[in-house]
Amino acid sequence: MAIQTVGIVGAGTMGNGIAQACAVSGIDVVMVDISEAAVQKGLATVSGSLDRLIKKEKLTEADKAAALARIKTSTDYADLGGAQLVIEAATENYELKVKILQQLDAQLGDDVIVATNTSSISITQLAAVTRRADKFIGMHFFNPVPMMALVEIIVGLQTSDATHATVKQLSERLGKSPITVKNAPGFVVNRILVPMINEAFFVLAEGLASAEDIDAGMKLGCNQPIGPLALADMIGLDVCLAVMEVYLKEFGDSKYRPCPLLKEMVAAGRLGRKTGRGVYTY
Repeated sequence: MAIQTVGIVGAGTMGNGIAQACAVSGIDVVMVDISEAAVQKGLATVSGSLDRLIKKEKLTEADKAAALARIKTSTDYADLGGAQLVIEAATENYELKVKILQQLDAQLGDDVIVATNTSSISITQLAAVTRRADKFIGMHFFNPVPMMALVEIIVGLQTSDATHATVKQLSERLGKSPITVKNAPGFVVNRILVPMINEAFFVLAEGLASAEDIDAGMKLGCNQPIGPLALADMIGLDVCLAVMEVYLKEFGDSKYRPCPLLKEMVAAGRLGRKTGRGVYTY
């Protein structure tokens, strides 16, 4: 099945990035959030991102106008009725995602695929709360979505081969390079990445090196484009902590215990770039 219209629930960082990737690729988008202010903010972010691509001569003004014309915004789930696939891109909170998925179930036709952009919650578990478990799948995009080539496609125990094939085809149409992953906490990338970030906080807490030197060491020694502590600030320290707590609970292995310094900084409200201060000050 070729997807013509994609619904997106959530107009935040991930949601508006996915909307942009779809619209630039010629796919119609309906982006829904809880308030008009939220969807307009998401649309403004897309517009600014497209302007930067124009400056880099990767897009023309006409391309921008065409992409924005493909994005419709709404605060009503009923407007998702024309989509063949809906991507849930809300906050990384199990109860919230369940509430959204059950609302979607009530609005969408039986043949509509529902994907979640979760970075850590079980696809099998989320699929089980829907009446379309065979048409439920994980599409884990990476931030910033318009620039990052990777999409992790996560198949739950119930996901059908046809659903997987459709979502893989869509990912490639968006210019992404998808990898297929079985359902497990953190999937592949975050399973390796977030414990590495957590370990960088332990190194910082132990005073082995300054934050700047830890990040320089990983950039120069491991050829990473950004150090783990600066990356944590970009992701959000609260998000990193939430992911580690999921791993600790799901695996029951003490190697996933969150660093006390990470917990302390989240408690202080130093969440990274979004609050102006994390490991670094912005």
